[in-house]
Amino acid sequence: MMLCDHYYALDFDGVICDSAIETGISGWKAAVSLWPDLPAQMPEHILSMFRQVRPAMETGYEAILICRALYNGTPVEQLLEFFADTMQQMLSESDCDITQLKTVFAAIRDHWISDDFDGWLANNPLYPGIKELLLSIPQQQLFIVTTKQERFVSAILSANGITLDDRHIFGLEKQLRKPLILQQLQAFCQPKPLIFVEDRVNTLYEVIEDGTLNTVQLGLAVWGYNTPKDRQMAQQHCRVRILAKPEDIILS
Repeated sequence: MMLCDHYYALDFDGVICDSAIETGISGWKAAVSLWPDLPAQMPEHILSMFRQVRPAMETGYEAILICRALYNGTPVEQLLEFFADTMQQMLSESDCDITQLKTVFAAIRDHWISDDFDGWLANNPLYPGIKELLLSIPQQQLFIVTTKQERFVSAILSANGITLDDRHIFGLEKQLRKPLILQQLQAFCQPKPLIFVEDRVNTLYEVIEDGTLNTVQLGLAVWGYNTPKDRQMAQQHCRVRILAKPEDIILS
């Protein structure tokens, strides 16, 4: 398969960047600001468990509630199996609303970036092989489709020597669900095919259910934030290609 024959739309967290450590630490710092009974430093075993729960998380502020739940002794398995219910319970117990949690989480992360950018960056490493892959794809054929803020995407890519036009980054600011973004990209890319790579199975199924996106080729990045159950679910659909390593993205 020739690179010039395809366009690529890649998710960011869980496909390009392993942000779980930074997200966990930011969530813990935010939790400490809300619940002073928590120790100032995130315990290693909590960070390890946070990594296991990360596949269930959809939005950054949820890291605060996950950290609190884990510290309270909620088992990883319970969080994975009953994530939405547990998050709602933790939200009720927090005496905060979602807007407040988002504000606190964003402020903690922004302070970390302004105070120690190198430290923040070190906790947002690219997955092995990803940098080489991104540099091998012509810039005009590469798009980032993510729920992460675009400024964070640009900062991490730039720090790794990867330059991408801002118009090719579709982040949180766009306020659009990924299928809608893919509809726009599909129209732009025609007649060449578009490959969309994601680490969340539910997102891939949203694309599958959208009848206007039948020609978009789909890949699940198993190195990202998904579980064996997720991968088994993905294998049940013929449109999803299981990608074991980044270079598989460009292999037919």
